Amino acid sequence: MSGSKSFDISKHVVFEAYRRVRANRGAAGVDEQSIEEFERDLKGNLFKLWNRLSSGSYFPPPVRMVEIPKPAGNGVRILGVPTVADRIAQTVVAMYLEPGVEKVFHPDSYGYRPGRSALDAVGVCRDRCRKTDWVIDLDIQGFFDNLDHDLVLRAVAHHTDLPWVLLYVRRWLIAPLQRLDGTLIRRDRGSPQGSAISPLLSNLFMHYAFDAWMAREFPAIEFERYCDDVVVHCRTEAMAYRVRQAIADRLAECGGLQLHPVKTRIVYCKDGRRRGSAEHTSFTFLGYEFRVRLARTRTGKFLFGFNPAISKDAGKRLRRQIRSWRLHLRSGSALEQLADEVNLVVRGWINYYGRFRPSELHFTLHRINHYLVRWIMQKFKRFRGRERRAWQALHRVAAANPTMFIHWRYVRP
Repeated sequence: MSGSKSFDISKHVVFEAYRRVRANRGAAGVDEQSIEEFERDLKGNLFKLWNRLSSGSYFPPPVRMVEIPKPAGNGVRILGVPTVADRIAQTVVAMYLEPGVEKVFHPDSYGYRPGRSALDAVGVCRDRCRKTDWVIDLDIQGFFDNLDHDLVLRAVAHHTDLPWVLLYVRRWLIAPLQRLDGTLIRRDRGSPQGSAISPLLSNLFMHYAFDAWMAREFPAIEFERYCDDVVVHCRTEAMAYRVRQAIADRLAECGGLQLHPVKTRIVYCKDGRRRGSAEHTSFTFLGYEFRVRLARTRTGKFLFGFNPAISKDAGKRLRRQIRSWRLHLRSGSALEQLADEVNLVVRGWINYYGRFRPSELHFTLHRINHYLVRWIMQKFKRFRGRERRAWQALHRVAAANPTMFIHWRYVRP
């Protein structure tokens, strides 16, 4: 390492950060440079980035603003897409910062942490709903848009003695968003979703704003948090209301964050044993809807339990994507080609939404079979107008090649 550099940053870390960014792919930023274009002069681009980071002269470019519609027409979610080089730079800082903060994070924080997943959080939430009667389903209004920069920087400073980490985090926090028309939006608070450093910064903020505070003020109360998505378990309704108010007051102290007045709800985990009633008896957490469901025990008995399964909104989103493939109009493609394309996506659906009560996913998966039947009717003249025969043909294909489509393991045509 050259002695003329202001900061001692490893070239090996920069290269590893590039590898991680490459594995995650992602869209181009404001410079419209793709990862493939960046790699055309990989050695030169990485050296230039390392040189600027090490000398303190790296200034992030604006972040491309993308508006993503929220489910059920509930407005839009703002995503920020940094350039490839900026994503690598952010990953470098995250790699230096993460080992220190990971040691102090709460065991019930699951979002964007090594060795933890959303499914882990769903599983723990299910088990705790069986033990406690009430849940606070928290929704923090505009969380990513309203993060207090000063509080974030104080949290970062508490966990690093590297001045360049703090320097670049400060620069990323104030980097402007760039609209499609090229106009810039200056920012004095918030951290747009989509950046490589944002998950770590939001976790660090919530550790002090919520996790550590809950452990101190309500040590007997359990919760699961995945970034800003939080479920809190309480034994009584009165306790749930008291804790919700305390949480609201706490978040207001932390940069003026607010709980959503409608989406934050007190939920009764009603099942076959709990005979009471309440305004809300279900909630959604990480794409899973928790509510009373008929379940069969290992001994063969049936009972009503409070269990998770794919949510209605998630199911609708998956079925919209299936429709968007327009498989029935792909008569020029072979069935094997369709299978390869479909399996790439459906495998992920099954791995995630099939973990708990997979039978609830079957209706959505069966929609693929309907489109394949229409594909047969469109591709082969002898099946046109003969849907029953097309179903029989698809059944024969599935019987002869049961692993062609991954969803055939669960819903045969």
